[in-house]
Amino acid sequence: MSDWHSWAALAVFVGAYVLIISEKIHRVAVALGGAGLMLAIGATDDVSAFYSEDSGIDWNVIFLLMGMMMIVGVLKRTGMFEYLAIWSVKRARAQPFRVMAMLVVITAVVSSLLDNVTTVLLIAPVTLLVCERLGLPSAPYLVAEVMASNIGGTATLVGDPPNIIIASRAGLNFNDFVVHLAPLAALLVAVLLVLCRIMFRSTFVYDDGRAAEIMALEEREAIKDPRLMVQGLVVLALVMAGFVLHPVLHYAPSVVALLGAGLLVASTKVDTDDVLAEVEWPTLAFFAGLFIMIGGLIDTGVVGQVSHGLAGLIGGSELGGAMALLGGSAVLSGIVDNIPYVATMAPITSDLVHDMGGGGHHVLWWALALGADLGGNATAIGASANVVVLGIAERNRRPISFWQFTKYGLVVTATTVAVSLAYVWLRYFAWA
Repeated sequence: MSDWHSWAALAVFVGAYVLIISEKIHRVAVALGGAGLMLAIGATDDVSAFYSEDSGIDWNVIFLLMGMMMIVGVLKRTGMFEYLAIWSVKRARAQPFRVMAMLVVITAVVSSLLDNVTTVLLIAPVTLLVCERLGLPSAPYLVAEVMASNIGGTATLVGDPPNIIIASRAGLNFNDFVVHLAPLAALLVAVLLVLCRIMFRSTFVYDDGRAAEIMALEEREAIKDPRLMVQGLVVLALVMAGFVLHPVLHYAPSVVALLGAGLLVASTKVDTDDVLAEVEWPTLAFFAGLFIMIGGLIDTGVVGQVSHGLAGLIGGSELGGAMALLGGSAVLSGIVDNIPYVATMAPITSDLVHDMGGGGHHVLWWALALGADLGGNATAIGASANVVVLGIAERNRRPISFWQFTKYGLVVTATTVAVSLAYVWLRYFAWA
């Protein structure tokens, strides 16, 4: 492509980013409009956009998300998540900090199995109910949960959308993420609990009367369809087994998710239209538009120029590259949503890995995943789950301001990123 195409593609992409950050225009409209402009100016074409593995729409990502959204849509109807939340509160004896600890751990675990946006959509409304019954401010609990969702989502391939993008680009599987990132994620959840005990200590006020009321709730009443819940859990277990057995079965995660969704819909009495209505089609359209915009940057050579520049700046040092990528990604992911950021950085990281000889333990990819996932906690707009929770709080007249979230997010992000930097250095360099 000519220099004119490169500059035009860069201008389209930067303009789209600015509009996404400003939120003056819906991000789906921006992504699709930007994709259309990339095609119109000739930065990419229909063949590259729809069929190229390097610069086109990553259909594995699209269909993996679609399949998981359908499965979660069925499980949502059973009341299983409400049951889990009420059960945890009763097991914590309605003690405020114990309640927070239980909800944080549950959120982190569920976010490692499902995507973090879905998790907070299911857990946040129940949390608001619990806080209302106990007479507690909801903001600390919601903030703690969304941060737990971003940390827990780091542990697996399906836990956070950026991980899906990284896995697809780097050729990593579900087991790779579990082996390399799950131990750190567990440690970071423990770190988060310590920070919550300190940051929110003034809000942990126990009320005997309110505690007695919530202890009287019967969690079994939350289950609306026990048969459907069992069927959904069986299918979810089979899907997770399919992810883990990828080295043996050789089925892509997207295929496993779609098979699971199809099996669940075919073997139950749920209405197909209702299940499809649970799919976040705007999110999938956003991904498609974003991939086409990134493809325009790849096809015009912009990404290649940036990657070579970064490689020269790092100087061939894998340690320096990992530290810079982790820290820099954390900062940038706190400013912009981590999904478009990782979609932009994935091809650049791929070039860096290639220039450094392949990176047998994939340390640069782990650095990118950690920086993007954990950096999303820094501000209210750093991750999609953050924006979702703030919207839920506002609709329930419990608004959380940008800076109310961010003042805690910066502390959590700085601490978890510091721990992650030490983990990467120790595991892949000091003890290698």
